[in-house]
Amino acid sequence: MRTSAFLYPWDVVGDPDAAARVADLGVQQVTLAAAYHSTRALTPRHPGRRIVTAEHAAVLYPPDAARWAGRALRPYEQSWVASDDSYTEAAQALTDAGLQVHTWVVLAHNSRMGAEHPETSVVNAYGDRYPWAPCIAQPAVRAHLVDLAAEAAVRGGAYGTELESCGWYGFAHLHAHDKIAGVGLGDAAQYLMSLCFCPECRAGYAAHGLEAAVLATSVRRALEPAWSGSGSPEAGWAGVEKLLGADLAATTLQWRGRVARTLQESVVAAVRAAAGPDFQVLLHADPAPYRSGANVGVDPEHIVSVVDGVVLPCTGGDAAREAVLGPFAGREGVLAANFTVVSGMGGSPATLERDAAHAASLGANQLRLYHAGLASDPDLRAVAGALSRLGR
Repeated sequence: MRTSAFLYPWDVVGDPDAAARVADLGVQQVTLAAAYHSTRALTPRHPGRRIVTAEHAAVLYPPDAARWAGRALRPYEQSWVASDDSYTEAAQALTDAGLQVHTWVVLAHNSRMGAEHPETSVVNAYGDRYPWAPCIAQPAVRAHLVDLAAEAAVRGGAYGTELESCGWYGFAHLHAHDKIAGVGLGDAAQYLMSLCFCPECRAGYAAHGLEAAVLATSVRRALEPAWSGSGSPEAGWAGVEKLLGADLAATTLQWRGRVARTLQESVVAAVRAAAGPDFQVLLHADPAPYRSGANVGVDPEHIVSVVDGVVLPCTGGDAAREAVLGPFAGREGVLAANFTVVSGMGGSPATLERDAAHAASLGANQLRLYHAGLASDPDLRAVAGALSRLGR
């Protein structure tokens, strides 16, 4: 089964052994970050450092000045890797080691944009802005994301791209020093907390016959039991309908679904126009259309007509894999099961062989490993052993 490992350029730049070490895992491909959000990351084997602090969302190559001239929303450049073009430098080293390189592009997740251009952010029913979450209904944001995708995805020598956060981002963020766990919110309440009430979304609700002020009041009323501790967390779309009412819930999803679908179509069209027909385009996705975040909620039937395949979160037990892989069963294209292989981040590299086989029985035809640069040496040894046995 074809397997790709995720990497950051800083895992490779300055480490002459990195590319060979990744190739020795038994993977055929690397999904290499070209545009990424802010993070603080370990580099446990790098000869020159142990921590990289990516202070803000950035592209990891020199952006095209002509493309972005005169535009308020433009990509930010990185300053934390000592390289004029860290993506290309890393990609060349990986290619020289016999690995096929695909780009990894994070789109609607950008805290610096939200800080500098607060009008671009998702606004919840209480009027709070989420600076990490650009509202994808806004024309200026959409234009930025489409051009960013076309530029960041199509780097020299890349055979394809994987698009992350190509849809709605919302309440859940893993934000720096997050302190939001004091109240237990199920994913139904998180959906309500992720609904946007910026002017563009208010107009969108109105176009679907729903007054935004009425919706916001209903959302706040529905969430009150969570804040007072008098209700149990609701899960799934049935939980959203229970909290908000079926009609209101359906109208919000109708608006948000149309916005996400049309953005994805525009992004993929722009990437294909820049790259040509043989360039593979995958989307990090979740088959529950109401979900937001890095793995955006999609309609499986629609999305397989847009992209060449999907990358689905498969870390966890059998039931979790069945929930995400099941809706894609029997569909054409790449169905990549994404496994966290960092034990300290909730991964289980020791059970990768068994878990990958289970994913294959559900229709997965590729594997993704998150993340070869962050994993410890014992985790990587477990991965290499599992891949060698799976390849027999």
